[in-house]
Amino acid sequence: MEILRVENLTKTYGKGNTLVKALDKVSFSVNKGEFVAIVGASGSGKSTLLHLLGGVDRPTSGSITVDGENVYKLNETNLAIFRRRKVGLIYQFYNLIPILNVTENITLPILLDNKKVDEKYLDELIDILDLKKRVNHLPNELSGGQQQRVSIGRALMNRPALVLADEPTGNLDSKASGDIIELLKLSNKKYEQTIIMITHDLELASHAERIITLDDGKIVSDEMVK
Repeated sequence: MEILRVENLTKTYGKGNTLVKALDKVSFSVNKGEFVAIVGASGSGKSTLLHLLGGVDRPTSGSITVDGENVYKLNETNLAIFRRRKVGLIYQFYNLIPILNVTENITLPILLDNKKVDEKYLDELIDILDLKKRVNHLPNELSGGQQQRVSIGRALMNRPALVLADEPTGNLDSKASGDIIELLKLSNKKYEQTIIMITHDLELASHAERIITLDDGKIVSDEMVK
């Protein structure tokens, strides 16, 4: 079942001689439960694409449909609700709230939506993320790998339509990086989460089921990983 459709997505900056096309008529679709890596050199447009998929920037033209909803036909209020309910974001720099402990950071999307926390699901996530002994710790009391696990938990807590991971292992050592990619693969299989991971690391991308390569704002290849 298709969960994401991107059609003729274009994003430009500047005008006239200074016009830059960050994305140039990009089109692709993703089925529910796929694990897709989007790769490309710096300046290829992959970060711009991630921001548009996450609803944090608007395209110049083209459309993005997530779970049957045309994202950029939403007004600002409904777009904010879309970001909170439909998208789980995993950042390279974690973006945890420093005054909130592990449990509070993970459950923040639920609380912002005035929903009741599913305690059973929360306990299961914390167990899978190996954070049981850290639930009352603040972010500055955690290692980089532990902070990234918290950010993964936060991204999964709302059971979003899409999990978008932006260079999720960029700040981690090789062991922690391996742990994080295994957690992403586990969430993909166990919870059937649709994951789109932005990375410049081809070895990391090889763990996905499919690799989309961007160059100069265009898709130059879209291949299934054997």
